[in-house]
Amino acid sequence: MTAPHLPYLSQFSLEGRVALVTGSGRGLGLEIARAMAGSGAHVLLNGRDAARLEPLAEAIAAAGGRASVLAFDVADREAVRDAFARIARDHGRLDVLVQNVGQRNRKPLTDFADEEISDLLNVDLAAGLILAREAARLMLPQGFGRLITVTSISGQIARANDAVYAAAKAGLAGMVRALAAEYGAKGLTSNAIAPGFFATETNAGITGNPALSAYFEGRTPIGRWGRPEEIAGAAVFLASPAASYVNGHVLVVDGGATILM
Repeated sequence: MTAPHLPYLSQFSLEGRVALVTGSGRGLGLEIARAMAGSGAHVLLNGRDAARLEPLAEAIAAAGGRASVLAFDVADREAVRDAFARIARDHGRLDVLVQNVGQRNRKPLTDFADEEISDLLNVDLAAGLILAREAARLMLPQGFGRLITVTSISGQIARANDAVYAAAKAGLAGMVRALAAEYGAKGLTSNAIAPGFFATETNAGITGNPALSAYFEGRTPIGRWGRPEEIAGAAVFLASPAASYVNGHVLVVDGGATILM
């Protein structure tokens, strides 16, 4: 029997890759950034507050990884353009984009002002399209790229008082499929991760409420909230050579919540 040329786990290495993870100052984004750095990538940490990101980059470096701070607001078009110009100047390439920024405003649709709808869609949907566009402009000349978008199971299943967020997340899933068709033959793959119920800072108001927390635990066959670090494997997989033939897919990481009747 012929021995494999490389150890199989090397297919999950991100060595030599440059990865931008938006919203990586905390929660799921931070865990994704840590995991990608631990898999060999040079990770660009993003958020609006550089002072918050600096110690996180230092901690990744202390653990043997590589990380830089790239602070900008994903909803600021000029700041986005400047950030990608910096990536091109300082790194000469971008291999992985993980889009992880999102906002939420839970209330009935009839209570939304026009401006509130526009603002939420600007951050949760339009910014995703613009980030993907700017990333593709760097990736296409090199003939390689991984576009990874963090959506939500809210784009697949519904709850009352969440219409704008759910619409944006469903829109991102549509974007992922369209970009998979548009760029697949050019060396870029486009996929999404749809998290379920994770115990992050954003959900602290729910996890801290025993009745609400128990409800969401009961909605999940595994019977508990997801731990933030449990999102990281999906992101590393989609960014890695092991996922080279995965394109246009929404990978659900929800403990089985969306299969439960």
